[in-house]
Amino acid sequence: MAAFAAACGSASGPASSAQTAGQQSASPTTSASPTAPPTATPRPAIGQAADDGAVVVGVKDVDERTKDLLIDSPAIGDEVGVRLYLPKAFDAQPTTDWPVLYLLHGGGGSHTDWPRYTDAEDLLKSTDVLVVLPDAGELGFYSDWFNDGRGGPPMWETFHLVELPQLLERNWHAGDKRAVAGLSMGGYGAMEYAERKPGMFLAAASYSGALDPYTAGLDIGTDDLWGSRYSEEANWKAHDPTTNAAALKGTAVYVAYGDGGKGPLDAVEPPPDDLEPWIADQNRSFIAALKKAKIPATVDAYGPGSHDWPYWERELHDSMPFLLKALD
Repeated sequence: MAAFAAACGSASGPASSAQTAGQQSASPTTSASPTAPPTATPRPAIGQAADDGAVVVGVKDVDERTKDLLIDSPAIGDEVGVRLYLPKAFDAQPTTDWPVLYLLHGGGGSHTDWPRYTDAEDLLKSTDVLVVLPDAGELGFYSDWFNDGRGGPPMWETFHLVELPQLLERNWHAGDKRAVAGLSMGGYGAMEYAERKPGMFLAAASYSGALDPYTAGLDIGTDDLWGSRYSEEANWKAHDPTTNAAALKGTAVYVAYGDGGKGPLDAVEPPPDDLEPWIADQNRSFIAALKKAKIPATVDAYGPGSHDWPYWERELHDSMPFLLKALD
């Protein structure tokens, strides 16, 4: 679906599901001397590093329980933002290892989308769970990119599943009980990660996730992600949640999606290029694959509703008891 790169995932606000929140990189500073370009000065590490040298280089105290981390990541080849919500008893119990909930953003967005467009912050701060909102690039698709067979950055899967957990465990008392949830591209990421690392996550929740990209012919405008769908079919299937649904055995699964029609939370008629009907087809295929593999799932196929924040906010609320139960 060629429109996916222009429209997926994160709307620019609760009333606009087709407009993405784009990001632009700052222009590099030009040196006054062409023979002596400026060189970056490494930032001092904050806390212990990950095995590959990934390290926290900045911590901003947003408030007493909200921390914005900046991580220098070899997997990404750049600095990556991560927001943390600390458990209520974090300071009172300094030796406790806490269960962890990863909350993933959608395409075109960033790690601050959930608190920007929903009441997620109040909801998440009511828990005794370490909540992690990591950046994943505009269209990083929670994958280590193929890059014409060369691999290398960006390697989002390595960042999220290797570097980040090590940093959280070594510096923020993260335990080994984990759950993951996300919207759209992040819903894909939640199921993909739970499949590619069986046993790492006790629960996975997808809200309007792109869960069958191989069949749907996902198109983000480049073959660098997984390679050509025709010449690299095996790699595409290796990253397809529907193809690998059987790997979710033992994981608590929650799946929610609408049908794209005007629903009770839509202020206006959804735009004609709304993604949710396309997403709905993928979710039906995914659920059928789960049934074939005899894997139980909690499904909220809620009918009318667009690809937009009011529905994802509602599903986060509805699925939170499910996720917390798995972490108990």
